[in-house]
Amino acid sequence: MAGTDRHCQIVGESLMGDRPVDEQTCDSVAALAERLERLRESSHLFTGVAFSPYVHKMMRHAETMAVS
Repeated sequence: MAGTDRHCQIVGESLMGDRPVDEQTCDSVAALAERLERLRESSHLFTGVAFSPYVHKMMRHAETMAVS
């Protein structure tokens, strides 16, 4: 993933199973979510942009693991 933002790289590697879904992954998703929200506020063109179902599933799993 050369030339890719570090947060995108961390999330991508976690989705592919190349790294664990850990606190760093959750922090990266949160950073990307903040960026996406700023984009949505800046332009209506980003209204329909969202994380993939895979990211949502990964984060639900991470939340479940953190609770137990």
